Order: sequence, then structure tokens, then C-alpha cells
Amino acid sequence: MAQFYMDVFDCKPQYPKRDLEGEWLDKLTNIEKTKIKGIHLILPGYEDGPTLEIFQYEPAIPQVKAQINAQGFGHIAFHVDDVVQVVEKLINCGGTLLGEVVHKELKGVGLLTVAYAKDPEGNYIEIQNWSK
Repeated sequence: MAQFYMDVFDCKPQYPKRDLEGEWLDKLTNIEKTKIKGIHLILPGYEDGPTLEIFQYEPAIPQVKAQINAQGFGHIAFHVDDVVQVVEKLINCGGTLLGEVVHKELKGVGLLTVAYAKDPEGNYIEIQNWSK
């Protein structure tokens, strides 16, 4: 999953990678004998954060099917130079487009080019560009 976000959105890894386990983690997560492996990815345009945390938990449970209009944390958005180009990279890296790439002029704001997509694990991503 980390490689997907590095390839599609040019996120950069922030080392060290995480390989966590122990009683402290069991207490934190309220999950017995849990393990976490992963990495933080620095978001595009930043040197030292903010980061996107890509963690894999063990044991893992299947994800309930997410919906784009569900309450709670719904998606992450990336502002990009070329929405169509990033959508193509996303698809080539295993993601899927949810609907269509849309162009909408919003009075007083500018032209919005936007698409909703999903990463290979089914997490929602908004890919957008605002131009005047």
C-alpha cells in the first residue's frame, strides 16, 4: 500500500519503518498479541510532515465495505497538477476510478477538475485541481 501512494502521489518514506509489538501495544489497541508493521509517508510538498501512516495490523479483520457518503472519516484528498494523468497512474498501480473525471466551473472560485477513486484496499481518494 505504501508503494502505491509513493508511485501515484509522490509521497516520500519517512524512516525508520515500524515493526511494533509487545504488552504496551496490546494495552494501547486493546487487542491481545497484536503486531503493527508499516511506515509513515510524507505528503507531497512537505519536507518533514504531515504524514500518511500506512500500517498493517496482525491479527487483521476484514474491512466492512466503505461507502463514499458514510459518516466519519471518508476519504483523503490530493491536489495535483493533472487529474487525468494521476488517475491513469492510479489505475496502472492497482487503484480504481469510482465515477468519472468531472470539470465544473464554480462562480467566484474557478474551474474544478476532480475525480473520486479507490486505492487497492478500497480506501477512497479525491484527486483534484483548482484553476482560475
